[in-house]
Amino acid sequence: MTAELLRLHDVPGARPGATPSEFWPRLTVATAHLDPPLGVIDRAAFAYNAADLVRRAGGVPIRVASKSIRVRGLIDAVLAHPGFAGVLAYTLPEALWLASPSSAGDGASGIGAGTGSSGGIDDVVLGYPTTDRAALARLAADEQLAARVTLMIDDVAHLDLIDSVTPPSARPSIRIALELDASWRGPLGHLGVRRSPLHEPEQLAALARIVTERPGFTLVGVMAYEAQIAGLGDAPPGRPVRGALVRGIQRRSRAELADRRSRAVAAVRAIADAAGTPLQFVNGGGTGSLESTAADPSVTELAAGSGLMGPHLFDTYRGFTPAPAAAFALPVVRRPTDDIATLLGGGWIASGPPGIDRLPQVVWPEGLRMLGTEGAGEVQTPLRGPAARTLHVGDRVWLRHTKAGELSEHLDAFHVVDGDQVTGELPTYRGEGQAFL
Repeated sequence: MTAELLRLHDVPGARPGATPSEFWPRLTVATAHLDPPLGVIDRAAFAYNAADLVRRAGGVPIRVASKSIRVRGLIDAVLAHPGFAGVLAYTLPEALWLASPSSAGDGASGIGAGTGSSGGIDDVVLGYPTTDRAALARLAADEQLAARVTLMIDDVAHLDLIDSVTPPSARPSIRIALELDASWRGPLGHLGVRRSPLHEPEQLAALARIVTERPGFTLVGVMAYEAQIAGLGDAPPGRPVRGALVRGIQRRSRAELADRRSRAVAAVRAIADAAGTPLQFVNGGGTGSLESTAADPSVTELAAGSGLMGPHLFDTYRGFTPAPAAAFALPVVRRPTDDIATLLGGGWIASGPPGIDRLPQVVWPEGLRMLGTEGAGEVQTPLRGPAARTLHVGDRVWLRHTKAGELSEHLDAFHVVDGDQVTGELPTYRGEGQAFL
């Protein structure tokens, strides 16, 4: 069982990875029999991160953001751990796959993907609106899936699209959640991501009223993701002025959002209660804002996923430091000069605004850097630095991805390392033949 493989109850006292000279060579020893490119999940680091997220959440349940993991076995193991409940999915086909009993445990490669307690995951919220007609038709044709999956909307057009696929008279009621725009509109203009158009409590309430009055839909939740707090590091290395500016913005944004979200949720709750279908959840936050979002009494659950994997994006936060639970190794295949070692592949670039911070971080051996003229390439990544002189063809170099789930798109499986041994293998979505986005 995956839960036994990861042993999330067995949490190390110190953060794994805090001493690089011990952590990374141990992974090299454990995977010496495997050929890179390869990815690993360090069991102790993953357990440490899971426990730290629960600690930071302060008793508020955490909904697992599947986009940041994309490994069915890891998701199932976390859901079996106290403090976590439900999944926040990123596409409807993925949500249906996770919720479907027929998919549970597929492609487990022996030690593997795990199943929900009743076959499939019974609480999956789609974090983004969908226009996938085939997936909507499948949802509408299956009462069990309709009871397990919640759709996210922010526009009447989303309701119209669902009705155009299957009319209310021919389907079970579709579970609906509304997304409130959590961005901050301060002196510098719009700060945050461009998601929902529903910024004001009155706008959210107006759509809530439409949902509750419209046949074939049940309003069950509200979501508000404060990306300018949860996804923006407040301590960028070597940039103290920017860090101070970010912290000031986040402080003001938190106060504004707490008030606006509270008023919006109260208005929607009143509408849902009057309709006889009380709200079941109010979701907020992300890995970077667990403490502040949990302190908002209008929020009933949090969302997090990246913090489990510990990508290097989260090295820029003051309040917490996750362990590098997920990493990947690439082989040295060329020595073009005495001070350059060239890796096979490496162009595993993170999404978002193009920049150095989107590149994989070379972590071991220390003292290696990418060339400005090539960066991380699709087929090769030259590295320069004192450590390059000690590398030979066939040696491996360890790297961390900027983000979390995107690493899974490059691998068929992660090898689980416990101590200095590989104890199992967990297929990624890709390894199970799934490509959702």
